[in-house]
Amino acid sequence: MAKSFSFNGDGINFQSGDSVAAALIRSGYRALRRTRFAGQERSIFCGIGQCFDCLVIIDGKANQRACLVPAKQGMQVEFQEGAGKA
Repeated sequence: MAKSFSFNGDGINFQSGDSVAAALIRSGYRALRRTRFAGQERSIFCGIGQCFDCLVIIDGKANQRACLVPAKQGMQVEFQEGAGKA
């Protein structure tokens, strides 16, 4: 059985050991958030948690670095607008 989580309501399959970012990139998603002031789309840049470009909302908690969070069955991941919701 395939493991999956949702991104903005879409099912995202992942493999054991994948980060949220890896699964999203493999599924064709590039933009994970929009910047606070300029509204520019951001994606994965460094892939090691140093740059904060891949911030997403995971299970209602904003500002999660998708490159550092292991993908888990059933998690709810959302595109982050600006600073995200608290």
